[in-house]
Amino acid sequence: MRSRRYDPDLTPPWKRTRPAPEVPAEPDLVVEEITTGFCGAVVRCEKTAQGFTVTLEDRFGKHRVFPMEPRGFLLEGKVVTLVRPRAVAPPAPAAPRRTASGSIAVPNTRARVARAGRIYVEGRHDAELVEKVWGDDLRVEGVVVEYLEGVDDLPAIVEAFGPTPEARLGVLVDHLVPGSKESRIAERITDENVLVVGHPYVDVWQAVKPSALGIDAWPDVPRGQDWKTGVCRALGWPEHTGAAWKRILGSVRSYTDLEPGLLGPVERLIDHVTVGGPTGP
Repeated sequence: MRSRRYDPDLTPPWKRTRPAPEVPAEPDLVVEEITTGFCGAVVRCEKTAQGFTVTLEDRFGKHRVFPMEPRGFLLEGKVVTLVRPRAVAPPAPAAPRRTASGSIAVPNTRARVARAGRIYVEGRHDAELVEKVWGDDLRVEGVVVEYLEGVDDLPAIVEAFGPTPEARLGVLVDHLVPGSKESRIAERITDENVLVVGHPYVDVWQAVKPSALGIDAWPDVPRGQDWKTGVCRALGWPEHTGAAWKRILGSVRSYTDLEPGLLGPVERLIDHVTVGGPTGP
């Protein structure tokens, strides 16, 4: 009598988990951790006593460490197993290109027709910094950014704009801190279709991380002295604020060079303006 051979794996075929493609965890590869939904770019892989781990960095600069478990990540919506990069790695899915803001770039996409909503930014330097880091995202979303010289007449500016649920307005205010003149003006805006936020810095220069400029910290400038001039003087730069700003702006490559105090408010404005608002004609 002939004996039968049985598969040692007694799991029914329909319950067996298919192996996922192995993808080397190369730096800047953008993946999503399945159990938490945390999405970020690979920063590094490390060997621990429990096995290999991968560190991801999200668009706000936050780092989280995850074990490199089988079928533990999503790459472009597909389940994959991250593995340690090899000296000569097999071809892997190309990492999505990221914009300066950290968003996944949409290839071969024209700028969207402008929405009815707008974002107003107080300060020329503030507006230039927003354009440099978020410009690609704003064009894809069809969001127009306009420069405001000041916010003293903000209530009249909002009224003239005429915000509606289909035409929302976002305003980024320079140095918006409790008890300031700017905060009192912002409190007068009660329309739910308008979002007024700001950053806490004396000047938007401070929203750029010192490390991006190769300095230890932004210098303290005595009260009564022009802050920008004082910064140039303390750093040994020519006392020409226009040239100094070009130097600062040129050092910004992506959102990782900016402080969270600016990143958060700008992201909130983009979300506010793009939710539910149709594009214009």
